[in-house]
Amino acid sequence: MTKFYGTVGYSLGTAETKMGVWEDVIVEKMHYGDVVQNNRRYVSNAELNDDISLSTSISIMAEPFALENIAAMRFVELAGVLWKITTVEPQRPRLILRLGGVYNGRRANSS
Repeated sequence: MTKFYGTVGYSLGTAETKMGVWEDVIVEKMHYGDVVQNNRRYVSNAELNDDISLSTSISIMAEPFALENIAAMRFVELAGVLWKITTVEPQRPRLILRLGGVYNGRRANSS
């Protein structure tokens, strides 16, 4: 099993950044864990390039902040790429995060 130490992004609501413009408030936390399953696949579609999707599972320690904000988890940074969290499975004392496609949303402190 490969060890994991990386960023998990949480969307903790929305805030008005400009008059009439509301955007997600993203908080990033560092977590320790293990890469339980690591697979990738190409998804063919009508576009020019195929999409890459992961079937990767990461097991992180279920810290109090993570447990309180399971529904707010949005992405994990793995190998320098942000990946969408598709499923979170609580298995105390851990959380199993299943990853899908590339995350293209906001990050903390981004404009």
